[in-house]
Amino acid sequence: MRAIAAGLALGVLLAGATAWTRSPQSQTAPAAQPVATAASPDYSAVYCSNFITSDRGKEDSYIISGEESNSKLVFATRDYVFINKGSNQGVREGDQFSAIRSDSDPLQVPWFKWQKKLMGAMGTHYSDIGRVRVTTVHPKVSIAQVVFSCGMMMQRADILRPYEDRPAPPYKDPMKFDYFAPISGKPVAMVVTMRDFFQEAGVGSAVYVNLGTKQGVKVGDYFRVFRYQGSRNETAVQTPGYQYRLYGFGSTPVRYNWNDLPRQILGEGIVLNVSRNSSTVLLTNSRIEIYAGDYVELE
Repeated sequence: MRAIAAGLALGVLLAGATAWTRSPQSQTAPAAQPVATAASPDYSAVYCSNFITSDRGKEDSYIISGEESNSKLVFATRDYVFINKGSNQGVREGDQFSAIRSDSDPLQVPWFKWQKKLMGAMGTHYSDIGRVRVTTVHPKVSIAQVVFSCGMMMQRADILRPYEDRPAPPYKDPMKFDYFAPISGKPVAMVVTMRDFFQEAGVGSAVYVNLGTKQGVKVGDYFRVFRYQGSRNETAVQTPGYQYRLYGFGSTPVRYNWNDLPRQILGEGIVLNVSRNSSTVLLTNSRIEIYAGDYVELE
């Protein structure tokens, strides 16, 4: 009898388990939740995108060092730093300054033929470091706290400039991106370099193009990025004539140059910062990798 009872109990358990696994409710996947999309670039994108400018401005305000300077090489968020201006120079408690640093490509290896020349025409590259707020003022120096950092810690001699709000322009509808957009007829330039001097970029990357206010560019404008097939301006080795022939993989009976073929639309980006001859562009769409030396046009 005990064996029969045990068998019945086991049967009930198995039947319940089978019923549970076949329950319509258990088989229904949770409803997909809509993914929130940002209406404009976030704070870090706007204030940490770096910039290139031919107007260096004053560089007479800077970080001297900070607390525990005998052992601290760099200063991060919530650290206190000493700056070289005080009440005699008009500094007041509560003043805020943006910390920037002039940088150059440590490798000095051009990615495409005209890169070095275009960089020189655009101006000096500045990295956004962060922001400090003055807490204590002395006659000739002040103490400030690091209240925001772009990921690069502050160093001695980093340049300080009065903090200014930067606009966060609205994104356009990403569904309006045109993969086969005709030539806009507006000014054309190049992706000259990228944030941290990278040579490859995608969505969310900041790139720098050689068009600025002198050519009518303003914050919030969009640039379209494109490439010609057959171009051999890159430092990387390219097979001659690859746009119409490739040994072992076919060849057309007629020669085609780069300007005989449709251009390839790679992506687009929004202007976050603009100077006389340069714009900082945040890539908002990219089909494939974008390289220094690719072309851009105002949309």
